[in-house]
Amino acid sequence: MPDTTPRRSARPRTGLLALLADAVLVVAFAAIGRASHDEGLTPLGALGTAWPFLAGLGAGWLATLAWRRPVAPVRTGLGVWAVTVVAGMLLRALSGQGTATAFIVVATLTLLVFLVGWRVIATAIARSRGSASRP
Repeated sequence: MPDTTPRRSARPRTGLLALLADAVLVVAFAAIGRASHDEGLTPLGALGTAWPFLAGLGAGWLATLAWRRPVAPVRTGLGVWAVTVVAGMLLRALSGQGTATAFIVVATLTLLVFLVGWRVIATAIARSRGSASRP
């Protein structure tokens, strides 16, 4: 089965859109968490909760060179996810925010679904389009 995820030749726009999708999903994760704990849904509140994970996301993009294959679920998605979670938790701990075990589990699983899930869907769509156009 050929790999149809964008490679080094990925257009800069694809990388920018992928980074934006990741950032929106990290902020959505923070907003959902705040709402589930009745902490209020203000933009500054969501960003205050999201910032450690947004910083981790940036580190994940740098560590994985995500712009080379921004939609690749395994090569990029898993690496970005792992760095986002680890760095986000470390920054939360260093800044005095909570890192309870239940939060670590929920954050890890939610960010896995968010950061890898959209890449799996995008790759599946690209593959189905590629195979549909073949005779």
